[in-house]
Amino acid sequence: MTTPLRPAPEQSREDREARRAFLAGRLAAVRERIAEAARAAGRDHTGITLITVTKTWPAEDVRLLAGLGVRDVGENQHQQASAKAAACAGLAPALSWHFIGQLQSNKAPSVARYADMVHSVDRASLVSALGKAAERAGRELRCLIQVSLDGTAGRGGAHPDEVPRLAALIAGRPGLTVAGVMAVAPPQEPAGQAFARLGPVRERLLGEHPGAVVMSAGMSGDLEAAIAAGATHVRVGSAILGHRPPAPLPH
Repeated sequence: MTTPLRPAPEQSREDREARRAFLAGRLAAVRERIAEAARAAGRDHTGITLITVTKTWPAEDVRLLAGLGVRDVGENQHQQASAKAAACAGLAPALSWHFIGQLQSNKAPSVARYADMVHSVDRASLVSALGKAAERAGRELRCLIQVSLDGTAGRGGAHPDEVPRLAALIAGRPGLTVAGVMAVAPPQEPAGQAFARLGPVRERLLGEHPGAVVMSAGMSGDLEAAIAAGATHVRVGSAILGHRPPAPLPH
């Protein structure tokens, strides 16, 4: 069931323009960080996709970001994401929606209706649920296998040894595509050290699934380390949108 966004407060033209200017400045700074990190790693920055994570922020921010050239939007709560995608339906197909949070299997039908890529596939039951939902929705979902880099329970992610099996299950389901891997750096060790363990997992996956080129890693605080390790997609929220409000905002 979709949780509706609360009615939006009226926003003056001046407030809207101020917010747009704020987002433009922060977005430009993050894009420059990505370009600098790519140069330092000897990579072409055009091969790195920025996913702007708008969780808890209003649909109006998504519209402003789209006007600034953002094409990939990330969400981690399916209720907010579903409502926000519906509110921004007029921007389709320019926007791609990425579901990046841990996902319960019973929420798969909702996510399958709007997401283009699911970053958090980490178990067989979720593969099954997403496959059934994608078929019913008549959509193709690109799936990333979330890899646990430290084995901590409750943080999500499959053990690296489980990746081949999960990839085979995804590849065997109509409506699903193996797109690559995703990981979050554990808090107790340097991000670069952790992300270095993800690269070999991705390389092994590519041996069986040549189209699984995506490596989603890095957020506001560690995107440079992720790019140095080979990330193709970085997920950035607060560095662009600022500190999040305490409760979901309306559109």
